Amino acid sequence: MQLIIVSGRSGSGKTIALRVLEDLGFYCVDNLPIALLSTLVHSVLAQYDRVAISIDVRNLPEDSQELLESIDFLPAEVDIEVLFIDADDQTLLQRFGETRRLHPLSQKQLPLLEALQLENRLLDPIAVRATWRIDSSHLSLHQLSEEVSARVLGKASKQVVIVFQSFGFKHGVPKDADFVFDARILPNPHWNPELKLLTGQDEDVKQFFRKESLVTKYLLQVENFLATWLPYFRRSNRSYLTIAMGCTGGQHRSVYLAETLAEQFRSEGTHVQVRHRELSK
Repeated sequence: MQLIIVSGRSGSGKTIALRVLEDLGFYCVDNLPIALLSTLVHSVLAQYDRVAISIDVRNLPEDSQELLESIDFLPAEVDIEVLFIDADDQTLLQRFGETRRLHPLSQKQLPLLEALQLENRLLDPIAVRATWRIDSSHLSLHQLSEEVSARVLGKASKQVVIVFQSFGFKHGVPKDADFVFDARILPNPHWNPELKLLTGQDEDVKQFFRKESLVTKYLLQVENFLATWLPYFRRSNRSYLTIAMGCTGGQHRSVYLAETLAEQFRSEGTHVQVRHRELSK
């Protein structure tokens, strides 16, 4: 039986993830008390081959060792995976402000930021065991749903899903990136008045880069690196690989590189996704 434990801080998107798993055919249970985990698994073991449960700070035992034992002592035929979803503090503060929801730890009379930080510490025993980690800070509900689905389906099909993500270093490095490539050394169309307001998806910007030998060399070497090591990730039962391409603002160089690399690997039959973090803002 495949058991996916969905966890993460409040407001990060656990409910969305559980809905996606339900749509994928999982038997889902929301906010299951840890003490009932073993009972649930034994009761559905013969009936369901895919189960997902959500665990958050409301149903954690006081002793983290009890949590780990509850997971470790499940039957051997249960394949346990942990999907941990989080977001940065500022994003979570904004989400709570918009929805006017109370944080689960609010009964402790803690300010919201302190409650989020305490929650982070309490969930750490689950976080360190994560099979998949998703940072939902810059994801829409649709993007988060797609990412959860791709990671789970990628594992089921034994295929590595490669996500090429562009970003701007001035906005921070993506937390869920497996590889980060710095494109700030490449020629920048930002300083061309005719190209400044365009992006790496526009044809004029693409033409600008195609004429630059340094960009061509950079792309070739990144392609060779990924082509060399991708087979090893496939053999390691990895289901998801995020390649982050960064430039200063995330508008031109990183976007062009992500799009070009995605097109190359897609043409070779690799399951590819493209995400432009700064263009979605």
